[in-house]
Amino acid sequence: MSPALFVIPLWVDLTAVAIGAIQGAMFAARLTERRIDLLLNQLPAAMASNWYLPVATAAALLGMLLLGVFAKLNGLIIALDAVTIGLFGAIGTSKALAFGVPVVPAIFVGVLSAFGGSILRDVTLNLPIALMHVGSLYAIAATAGTVLLVVLVALDVNIVVAAIACVVVTTLTRLGSVRFGWSLPEQRALGSWKVWRRA
Repeated sequence: MSPALFVIPLWVDLTAVAIGAIQGAMFAARLTERRIDLLLNQLPAAMASNWYLPVATAAALLGMLLLGVFAKLNGLIIALDAVTIGLFGAIGTSKALAFGVPVVPAIFVGVLSAFGGSILRDVTLNLPIALMHVGSLYAIAATAGTVLLVVLVALDVNIVVAAIACVVVTTLTRLGSVRFGWSLPEQRALGSWKVWRRA
């Protein structure tokens, strides 16, 4: 399966980068017990354009300077973040499929593209990874969207339509987890399970 590559306009891509940078700045500002520098991780593809680094840097600085304003717009930031998760999931999955990657690894690439930045942030700061928190549903939202994209592409649906469906499903799942408290059951230690032994 080698569908066409899902490409979004540059301004949409830069907007997604800016939202991520603002969220990163807001996150860093909340860590008052740690002194940290701003670290911007960019995908190699971003190096092909002069726009990504300046936009990310400017948005991060704006996020630090206008923390109070953006804190009041937190609901909007969360909604836009949910959309960007879907966009990056669709882009990653379609790119993997276009390069001939098998379906399951392509879904993995898409899911990792969706929230890879947050994993790098948390690992760098030695914090529990956010997507592992009960109720976040980052991975579930991204997986639902990317699986839908793969299924639609397999049914010969146009890649743009499939990608839009991926973004919508990912966004609604993520926002549903925030708004309605959807979550998966918490993990339990294996030692707490009853062990049945043969007599």
